[in-house]
Amino acid sequence: MTEMTEADLRETEAGKNVVKPGCDMKSQHGLRSDLVEVEVEVEALKVRLDDPHRAKIRLADEVLVVGDYIGDSTRAEITYARSLDEPVRFTHPEIPPDA
Repeated sequence: MTEMTEADLRETEAGKNVVKPGCDMKSQHGLRSDLVEVEVEVEALKVRLDDPHRAKIRLADEVLVVGDYIGDSTRAEITYARSLDEPVRFTHPEIPPDA
């Protein structure tokens, strides 16, 4: 999330409107605080948050992938964005464009 916040500042300074994920699913916060660390419950929450996140992707002119790690959910978001012909840009150029 630190890298996303920094990217948010850079993109905003460059005159872009930034819409980013609403929360970090790896940290405790209001949406997760009442969940016991049971993987099934965390996964159910991720699924519930997929629709609003995909709506943000649909609103975007471009998707910026922040960081040097791409997990399954990020890979699915990239695939979704590309299915909408949304440009996908990466903060780490060493990530292959077909990631």
